[in-house]
Amino acid sequence: MTVPRGYCVDTAHRHLRAVDPELKRWIRRIGPMSADPRWTQRFDLVDALARAILFQQLSGKAAATIVGRVERACGGRVLRADRITSLSDEALRSCGVSRNKSLALRDLCARALDGELPRTAELNRLPEDAIVERLVTVRGIGRWTVEMLLMSRLGRPDVFPVDDLGIRKGVARLRGLAEMPTPKQTMELGAVWAPYRSLACSYLWRIADAA
Repeated sequence: MTVPRGYCVDTAHRHLRAVDPELKRWIRRIGPMSADPRWTQRFDLVDALARAILFQQLSGKAAATIVGRVERACGGRVLRADRITSLSDEALRSCGVSRNKSLALRDLCARALDGELPRTAELNRLPEDAIVERLVTVRGIGRWTVEMLLMSRLGRPDVFPVDDLGIRKGVARLRGLAEMPTPKQTMELGAVWAPYRSLACSYLWRIADAA
């Protein structure tokens, strides 16, 4: 069965406002969120994961510069597995890619070319936990990276990355906690927002930024 990409944001807003008065006040203060246009756009999984690897532990501007160089080296806007594989280690270094990230990119591309990674059509049929399990086998790809893919690219409505510091910080401020909750506590405190925890996360990040 194919899992729809995206969800009704209006329905999600109504649910969150109904189940959580505190979050309702923040929704009124911040304003309604819109559906992410990427939910309906085609994307290449290798390209998305390669960009995630390149952006790790860098500021947005620095990472964007490196990604731009890699794009030019690959001869196209889409970072395809065969094009990345054709680049030498020296070429990647000249783009500003570290050794660890080069190894991660090569592992990603090797798995893609060997058919180990799910195609986009297959992603649309897999549950969230199965996607996480398949993709975290790639060097440099952790659960958080896959959860961001689920939220931003696949439009899954009930993703809740409890290891994200911004999410935990947002929960602490929302609930008036003196200390940041643990991932387990965050999961328990956020249970009320299911099945629309992805939208709740969008607000929690904004709440954390407002702190």
